Amino acid sequence: MLKRQYYYPLLAWLCFSFQNAKAEEIWRITSLNWEPYSGEHLPGQGSSIQALRNLLKPHNIRLEVEFYPWKRAQLLAKGKKYIGYFPAWPSEVQAGFRASPSIDFSHLAVIKHSENKLKFTTLNDLFTNYRVGLVKTYIYPREIDQLIDAHPSQVIWADTEESLIRKLSIGRHPAALTDPKVMHFQTEQFKIHNIELVKMLEQTPLVLAFRNQADNQQKIRLLQKIIEEQLQ
Repeated sequence: MLKRQYYYPLLAWLCFSFQNAKAEEIWRITSLNWEPYSGEHLPGQGSSIQALRNLLKPHNIRLEVEFYPWKRAQLLAKGKKYIGYFPAWPSEVQAGFRASPSIDFSHLAVIKHSENKLKFTTLNDLFTNYRVGLVKTYIYPREIDQLIDAHPSQVIWADTEESLIRKLSIGRHPAALTDPKVMHFQTEQFKIHNIELVKMLEQTPLVLAFRNQADNQQKIRLLQKIIEEQLQ
């Protein structure tokens, strides 16, 4: 009799644990190393990844992230294995994907080599008079895209943010456009001391680019509802 008294509570606990484990949902996304917002080796895999994970956790959703170069991350996210890619600017949400509401925010700013004195009033002035560094895998906001098209010879392309900062540091170009948090992370990481912020330009939402197919529609609606509830 004593054994049976222990047996049934144990069985109930095991059943409860199994049901909970089975109920957990997994959302798998692709991302890029864009520190401090996202990074394979960062605590929480970056501040934006952690923000998304915090939104999903109370709903028994586990976020799994695979990191790739940005263009590959976007390409792989078209497959059924993934629900989408994150973090993306709205301008980077490709055809066949649908943007979530804002999960986090980044900023775009003009930065420069500390020995250069930039004189400009508008971004058109900047691109007209100076070579400007940009990352070639990013899809920039429309205003920047138009300036790139208008001044192609003034644009110096870099493969990554790290390459952008290093090129600016050694004087390959006097100015660049990047997020100031990314700038600070890179300069601290690589002990670079000759780069400084010139002007903040705009705040840009960071969204999850959902693969916009039938199997994802419930997830799209759920994340929208979760974010709306957070804002209330």
